[in-house]
Amino acid sequence: MIERRIQSVLRDRLNQFPVVALLGPRQAGKTTLAHRISAERGNKAIYLDLENPADRRRLDDPDAYFAANRGRLLVLDEIHRAPELFPILRGEVDARRRAGEKVGQFLILGSAALDLLRQSSESLAGRIAFLELTPLQPHEIAAREGGNDKLWLRGGFPDSFLAANDRASMAWRQSFIRTYLERDIPQFGIRVPAEILERFWTMLAHAQGSILNAQRLSQSLGVNWHTVVHYLDLMTDLLLARRLQPWKANIGKRLVKSPKVYLRDSGLLHALLNLPTLDDVLGHPVAGPSWEGFAVEGVLSAAPPGTKAYFYRSAAGHEIDLVLELSASRRWAFEFKKSTAPTVERGFHVGCEDVKAKRRFLVYTGNAVYPGAGGVEVVPLLDAIRAVETA
Repeated sequence: MIERRIQSVLRDRLNQFPVVALLGPRQAGKTTLAHRISAERGNKAIYLDLENPADRRRLDDPDAYFAANRGRLLVLDEIHRAPELFPILRGEVDARRRAGEKVGQFLILGSAALDLLRQSSESLAGRIAFLELTPLQPHEIAAREGGNDKLWLRGGFPDSFLAANDRASMAWRQSFIRTYLERDIPQFGIRVPAEILERFWTMLAHAQGSILNAQRLSQSLGVNWHTVVHYLDLMTDLLLARRLQPWKANIGKRLVKSPKVYLRDSGLLHALLNLPTLDDVLGHPVAGPSWEGFAVEGVLSAAPPGTKAYFYRSAAGHEIDLVLELSASRRWAFEFKKSTAPTVERGFHVGCEDVKAKRRFLVYTGNAVYPGAGGVEVVPLLDAIRAVETA
C-alpha cells in the first residue's frame, strides 16, 4: 500500500468540517483512501457506493437513513450519481449540528469537479471543504524501484504504476481510456461520440504544453471552435486536462493571453501516443513537453491551499514555465528541463523581473542541488516539490 500524502489532510478536514468532498479522476485511489479512513473508525463509519444498486436502495428514504445513522461518518462514493442528495445533506448537517455533532459527518467522493463543486457549493455553503486526490506524485513514490522514470512513463494511476511490467501497464491504460470514452463519460450525461473525443484527446497529447489554438484544433476535428472549447471544458472537468492560465499584469509589454494546455497524467499521454517503453518516449518529440507536464503536476500537487498558478510568456519570447503566487507579494518562478546539464535563457530572467519572482528554480533530471547564474536554484524535481510543500 502506498501512503497518500493527502490522507493526513483529509483527517484534519474531517475534524474541521461536517462535509468533506474528495475529488479526483476515476481510478486515482479515492475509494481506497475512503476505505482506509472508514477502517480507522470501525463501526462508526458506513461506506455506500452510489453506483451499486443495493447501496442506492438503502437511500430510497435518505432523510430516514441519515437520521438513523447519526453519530457515524457516512461515505458516499460517486456522489454525482445522486445530485438530489445535496439539499437533503444540508438539512441533515444542520440537524446534527443542533444535536451537538459538528464535524466529520459526511465524506463525499466525486470524479467530475465542476458539477460537483456547483451542486455542493449551492447547497452546502459554509459546511463543506474540498480536497483533490491526484494520481500518484513523485514525492509519494520516491523510495520505490524505478522512481521518477517509472512514474513518468506509466503515470500515477495506482494500477498502472504498480503493474507487473510496462506491457501490463500500457494494457491497463489503454483499457482505461476506452472505458472512459465508452462508459464513464456517457454516465455523466455527456453526449459526445467516443471516436471524436478520442481524436481530441490524442490531439491534446500531441500538443502537450502548447498554447491553446482552438481554431487549429477545430479545423482538424471538423467542428467549430466553440465545440473545441466545450470538449476542453469536459476534459478539464473530468480532471484529465489542465488549463494553465497566463500571467497578466500592466507592465507595458504584450503578453500571451491564451492558456497552455496539459494532459495531467503522463501515462495516459504516452498511451494515447502509443509509447509503451521509456526508450519510445525518449525518442519522441513529446519527451520534453511530457516531462514538463509531469513536473508541473508534481509541483502543483504540493502547493499550499490558496496558491495561484500561471505561466508567463511575452510577445518577445520571454518565458517562464510556471509561476506560483503563494501570496500577493510572494511569487516563485520555475523552469523545467529534461536534461542533466540544464541552462536557462535570458528570457527566463527577464520574465522573473517582470513578475517580481522571489525565488527562481531550474528543475532538472539530475541529482545535485547547486546555485546557477542570476540567483537561480538548480534542483531535482523532488527538491522543488519539497520546497513548495514547506513554503
